[in-house]
Amino acid sequence: MIRDKMSASQTPMQEEDVALCQRVFEHICMARHIASDGEREELAVQILHFYQHGVKDQGSLERLLM
Repeated sequence: MIRDKMSASQTPMQEEDVALCQRVFEHICMARHIASDGEREELAVQILHFYQHGVKDQGSLERLLM
């Protein structure tokens, strides 16, 4: 899901950036029991938004989205 949403992004990301966002995505999906495609898509958009606006720490991203 993260890679799908990245393609619409204007800012290129390195593999380690993608991996961090993917870990956050997977953790939040499990913790919040997110299963629907719509909710998963919205979460991916939110993660990328915060990441691209300077929140680059995994713990900080997770706290913002829990």
